[in-house]
Amino acid sequence: MIRLLVAGALAYVTYRITRKLVEDVPDTIDPLLVPPSQYDREALRRQSVAMGIDPQR
Repeated sequence: MIRLLVAGALAYVTYRITRKLVEDVPDTIDPLLVPPSQYDREALRRQSVAMGIDPQR
């Protein structure tokens, strides 16, 4: 029973610390923009060809 109480307390403390860290991040930070993968470019090219439109680069 005590192990369950300790595990629950540890989980709660971890949750609160993580929540505090997330709240401390300013809203002005832009997310990391990952370049599109080669597969995405090929899919866009296929879709554009299917629609009869040349893909813009």
